[in-house]
Amino acid sequence: MKKIELEDIVRYRIPSNLKYSPDGKVLSFDVRKADSEKNSYHTDIHLLKDGKDFQLTHSFSSSSVLWDDDTHLIISREAEKDREGCTQLYRIDITGGEAEPWMVLQFALTGMKKAENGLYVAAGIIHKDDPDLYKLKPEEYKKKLEERKKDSDYLIADETPFWFNGRGVTNGLRRALFVIDAGKGKIRRLTAPAFDTGSFTVEGNMLYYSGSAWTGRISRFSKLYSFDLSGGKKKTLYGKNDRSFGDIFMMNGSLYVHSTDMKTYGVNETMNIYEVTGAGLKQVYKPEISLYNSVIGDTADMAGTPYSDGKQYYTFASADDHTELYVFDGDFNVRSIWKKPGMLADFAVKENEITLIYQDWNHVAELYVTDQDGKNAKQVTSLNSSMLEGRYIAEPHRIDFTSEGTDLHGWVLLPENFSTAKKYPAVLDIHGGPRCIYGETFFHEMQTWAGLGFVVMFANIRGSDGRGDGFADIRGQYGYTDFRNLMDFTDAVLEKYPNIDRNRLCETGGSYGGFMTNWIITHTDRFCACASQRSISNWISMTFVADIGLDFDCDQCGAEDCFDFEKQWEHSPLKYVKNAKTPTLFIHSDEDYRCPVDQGMQMMNALAANGVETRIVIFHGENHELSRSGKPQHRLRRLKEITDWFVSHTR
Repeated sequence: MKKIELEDIVRYRIPSNLKYSPDGKVLSFDVRKADSEKNSYHTDIHLLKDGKDFQLTHSFSSSSVLWDDDTHLIISREAEKDREGCTQLYRIDITGGEAEPWMVLQFALTGMKKAENGLYVAAGIIHKDDPDLYKLKPEEYKKKLEERKKDSDYLIADETPFWFNGRGVTNGLRRALFVIDAGKGKIRRLTAPAFDTGSFTVEGNMLYYSGSAWTGRISRFSKLYSFDLSGGKKKTLYGKNDRSFGDIFMMNGSLYVHSTDMKTYGVNETMNIYEVTGAGLKQVYKPEISLYNSVIGDTADMAGTPYSDGKQYYTFASADDHTELYVFDGDFNVRSIWKKPGMLADFAVKENEITLIYQDWNHVAELYVTDQDGKNAKQVTSLNSSMLEGRYIAEPHRIDFTSEGTDLHGWVLLPENFSTAKKYPAVLDIHGGPRCIYGETFFHEMQTWAGLGFVVMFANIRGSDGRGDGFADIRGQYGYTDFRNLMDFTDAVLEKYPNIDRNRLCETGGSYGGFMTNWIITHTDRFCACASQRSISNWISMTFVADIGLDFDCDQCGAEDCFDFEKQWEHSPLKYVKNAKTPTLFIHSDEDYRCPVDQGMQMMNALAANGVETRIVIFHGENHELSRSGKPQHRLRRLKEITDWFVSHTR
């Protein structure tokens, strides 16, 4: 059979952004595909009607924003050159006709919801020192942007963080809320210049939102507000500065919110659900697992925004090694609608039907329709079926093992026609997070290596999601419990498959997995080659450079605060780098502000100084998401660099 090839990574068509029309008769969704020649992506809007998939847009890269009524979609297109910094919105009739210009917003739109009486609430990016650019005439706005470009050779910062992964330099930028009167063509900013909005929802003409006003250093905490769009009255619903808020929703006339005080499990603590009452917050549900999707892959766009239809509340849940769809009734009794192995990436709900984007081990993401009980599920798109037809896709074989007194499991992918009479090289792949999950889902890079004759090993160790906060909490244990778990897993695989060549073991991982790669090469030489991606090598330096460093890094190291250098250095692979002997490739992006490029540079230069074979590849203009959403040619080059490194060291 034909194998999954490295180049296939830019051939998949990825669906996302599911939205039912108000009457529930039509579902819109986006489909993203790579344009290798332009080294970019193109997104088309599709419609699902009567079980059939129709493409709505073609010429321009477009994405659906919201349904304006049963037959009209508000969509966004890439801004024209003379409208730089703007969001151009169009209104398209799905029954026929071209998209017509609807509105130009002189800010980057990050979210939009429809209210009543022709009003809309939009979230968009402003600068706190110049918050009303959206009011300028187009020629004045353009002139203002040209003036700003004069300072483009400089980075001037007085905040922390002053940059953010995937957003670039964010110094002074805030997410503001606006009310739009479409009939009158008026736009008004609702939030103060320094206010940074978190979640928001609209119910009738009432707006509910969270956020905080900050200067100097961003706050971990936020507050909760309401705003009457018809009367213009703002009300503080929770004004203490001691909580973080997540999704906000209405159900049966009551307001609910996800929230945590982070006191028990730190910054990664799972949020509980609270009812917002006149007296404050009343806890109504304490989840045992995360109420979102933590299963990872490289062929799906993750979304899955929770949804309330007013009577029930729907949300993803990360259950052990797969994604489930939970539904809560008005008393917060919960049932799981979808329990299949694999991963869910998005969903949309109407009265008697649910559409989901689902991916299992031998299919790339497609749309499935099911009923409210999760029965009679039917695949309704075939975006990638023809490309995968006749291919060898390695099935995940489960490996159960015990480490540090905890029952754990992982999987192996075996090359086609695997024979116990032959010797095979192997790759250990470690996920990021660490609060993410591997599951029985298609993973392109792993299938590529299996197609080249490698046994691929991957596991969910302590620190992974899916089994509750206690299991995921490895604060102060980075490099200890997790390292022993991984080595025990490797031993279990070698015991199960003794024909794996112990002299041809490779290893790789990204983000937290990159940290583990750096830790592994400084604590064992059992691997013949490693590839460390977007990694962490020095918690001290990362704390004061990374976008989440001041809160996340010391919390995860179990440090007293960000100045507890002794504890952070204890967990830094760089401290132990003189022990390293393994040939190691480093992959980094120069706009990765989550795990900045200096982390790979420090390890690479230290290995070189110690005479260890090493190489670093730095991708310009890419960020922490290189492997998932980087430019097509860069994603190809990244995977080729890693693959060639493993092949050259296992011949």
